[in-house]
Amino acid sequence: MNAPQIIAPDLDVPDTLARILADKYEEVRERIAATPLSDMERQARNAPKPRDFVTALCHAVGEGRVGLIAEIKRASPSGGLIRDPFEPVALAEAYCAGGATCLSVLTDAPYFQGSPEHLKAARAACDLPILRKDFMVHPWQVFEARAMGADCILLIMAAITDAVAEELEDIARSLDMAVLVEVHERKELDRALGLETRLVGVNNRNLRTLKTDLATAEELVPLIPADRIPVAESGIRTPEDVRRMAAAGSRCILVGEHLMRQADVAKAANDLVHAL
Repeated sequence: MNAPQIIAPDLDVPDTLARILADKYEEVRERIAATPLSDMERQARNAPKPRDFVTALCHAVGEGRVGLIAEIKRASPSGGLIRDPFEPVALAEAYCAGGATCLSVLTDAPYFQGSPEHLKAARAACDLPILRKDFMVHPWQVFEARAMGADCILLIMAAITDAVAEELEDIARSLDMAVLVEVHERKELDRALGLETRLVGVNNRNLRTLKTDLATAEELVPLIPADRIPVAESGIRTPEDVRRMAAAGSRCILVGEHLMRQADVAKAANDLVHAL
């Protein structure tokens, strides 16, 4: 199967993201050559039933808690090596003990030192629904996500065209997976609302400068329709930050680097979960 174009011509892609996508398409080509799409789809459809990502978040918010998607990642382009030693099983157990609602696990290797094995290990260690955090650009990756045990995938609107986003969402829905669609600006939000998913993530990190600013969520979250579930992402470190996001309309948050840098991960998660 031929991989799609590396960068869609109608997307203004920052240099860092362009490099990541170029590497990702090459990776996908190599992995399809090793495991054909039909074989990966068969593995996905034979995988155990997904855990309900959306219901878990709704339940947490309904009980007055913060819907915390706690992230497991070893490194990032902006933060370098974040945690060493890095133990996905211990982290998953700590997040569960700290009251996290869902997990997010990085599987991208070149830029985040992630692996599908990290997701598999985390899922076996707890009963929380898990988001596969990666740069999803091809149907093969969606089937791979389900085969490895992911319950939700991330679609970054800055990285894909509307047509690709719709195709990947359709495949995810056919596998009973949730989709978290991520936006960074108003144009991306408008595009994202054309999808069916209820989960709309607003990333406070500027893709061009890699700096974070909570004002991004404060600007965009109020524009998200009431039938969707906003998720504030990046730059959230303190209970006060959580309250800022809740005041903007997002009681669900995705937090990674801050938690990964804490000695007591369970306590750090608990502090955010009960910030309201």
